[in-house]
Amino acid sequence: MKICIIGAGSPYTPELIERLSEMQAVLPISEIALMDINESRLDIMHGFCLRYAVHLGFEVKITKTMDQQRAISGADFVNTQIRVGGNEARVRDERIPLSMGLIGQETTGAGGFIKALRTIPVMLDIAKDVEKLTSGAWIINYTNPTGIVAEAVMKHSKAKIAGLCAGGLFPQHWVAAVVEGIIPGDVRYDFAGLNHMNFAYNITVKGKPLTEEAFALAASQVGSVEKDLILKLDALPSPYLQYYFHTAKRTKELMEVPKTRGEEVIALEKELFRDFADTSIHTKPESLKKRGGGGYSDVACMVMDALYNNRDTWAVVNTANQGIFPFLPDDAVIEVPSLVNRAGITPVAQGKPPHTVVGLVGAVKNYESLTVQAAVTGCRDTALLALLAHPLVGDYDVAKPLLDKLLEANKAFLPQFWSDVL
Repeated sequence: MKICIIGAGSPYTPELIERLSEMQAVLPISEIALMDINESRLDIMHGFCLRYAVHLGFEVKITKTMDQQRAISGADFVNTQIRVGGNEARVRDERIPLSMGLIGQETTGAGGFIKALRTIPVMLDIAKDVEKLTSGAWIINYTNPTGIVAEAVMKHSKAKIAGLCAGGLFPQHWVAAVVEGIIPGDVRYDFAGLNHMNFAYNITVKGKPLTEEAFALAASQVGSVEKDLILKLDALPSPYLQYYFHTAKRTKELMEVPKTRGEEVIALEKELFRDFADTSIHTKPESLKKRGGGGYSDVACMVMDALYNNRDTWAVVNTANQGIFPFLPDDAVIEVPSLVNRAGITPVAQGKPPHTVVGLVGAVKNYESLTVQAAVTGCRDTALLALLAHPLVGDYDVAKPLLDKLLEANKAFLPQFWSDVL
């Protein structure tokens, strides 16, 4: 088996190498091809991964290349973890909305919108190479915004894609933390929503409904959304719902902190890559713990195992609706519990979602689908309508100048929006 990692200069790559080493018995990997467009980060990460593999006792060929087609050619799985424009673009995604009094966050609101516009064309280019250079390889994507990316690839290519996020399994861990004698895998639930905008309901533990008392305890685990509201919703929300349910408060907090998260990450990664470059370091550096956002490797490897070994697996995946929720189009990508095996990804029928969340899910899905259309066509009118459709923007007099600022700041990455202007 050959596995390709595009965006291998990411600090999350060692986590994936570690998990793959633990799964040698079921994933017989002969080569891991590391690919990145940043030569310095690629060289440093390749050297570290070679040392780390020896430390782990992982006997595998680890190659590096800046040639995307060479990396993809013959791969069984193509893992994508790219950040178009790097963390410098992330900071602009945060700062520009904040300058207009809006949430400045990398995947939610206007920041997620412009990140999607930059990312979709690059992901479609990867998808075309996967179609051309492999015999049916799966794209295992954890590039954000993963749900929008998955919808773009599914609508505009024939490549197979699993859109993944560790957040889909958060409710399992919240419940397992408050119910004695169980593991996360004992917890199941229906799931309504989209990536970073979802709700777990009809929760069961070993097949039995979760008690009201246990649900209240699990609600306390969410942290970023008021417990009282969660109890009223009767569903465990994604932590990202803080931006929708506590908008004014969160906006004020983001505007008052001296650094955005992107600016913090830039500083953290300078330290991280100094450690990765240190040839005396053979295992994950302590500085990696400060980066946060891990957990993707567990989900990615679970899905690859299910697809490769035809192992029936319950997993929360971003995939096409296919009639699961009648209030959304069939080709709209949702984040939903699915059966994963060699046949592919089949979403599992879900119970009727709480009526309190249906409108919000529908509104954000409308924004997402318009964003995909805008990214592919380069139509400014569609992009404006997408921003206007987002509940965290929703004001034409704000959306119009905001779009101009976002497009101007990302001119180098968005030629599709400037071809008729230059």
